[in-house]
Amino acid sequence: MSEPGALRMRLALLGREVAKFGVVGGLGVLVNLAVFNLVRHTTELPVVRASVIATVVAIAFNYVGFRYFTYRDRDKSGRTKEMSLFLLFSLVGLVIENGVLYAATYGLGWNGPLASNFFKFFGIGLGTLFRFWSYRTWVFRALPAKEAVQTAESFLEQSEPVPTPRQPRRRQPDHV
Repeated sequence: MSEPGALRMRLALLGREVAKFGVVGGLGVLVNLAVFNLVRHTTELPVVRASVIATVVAIAFNYVGFRYFTYRDRDKSGRTKEMSLFLLFSLVGLVIENGVLYAATYGLGWNGPLASNFFKFFGIGLGTLFRFWSYRTWVFRALPAKEAVQTAESFLEQSEPVPTPRQPRRRQPDHV
């Protein structure tokens, strides 16, 4: 394949990945903001605690969406490692997201419902940039080409052997 064609294909694949990540992430943002506002307005919990609870709920929602929709074609062999890395990077994203809200609420004194939602949303955006990079780089890794070939070869070895074609018999003349 030509260099421009390969680049175009890689960009198209990245575009599809970003779109799928965006669908799951967008739904996760809705879950996050809905839980945040529900907890904030129905309990006496401080703003940042309500936000942490909402973020944890959204992380669980997003894992299911990323594993079974966005990255369903990726390596599934190390689920324990995948889940550990997902939780680690999600925790860093949680700190980024809620650090922004904490700074706005307690550092700047902006604690009203509109300001809280704005800085919650802004923090989600910053955390999402980090999560996209870390999830695609470390958590939901693509199968390396060598490993994909080995997987395909092992699959073929497990299936029934394909009969080898026989050499055609020489036909004897009818008149002997």
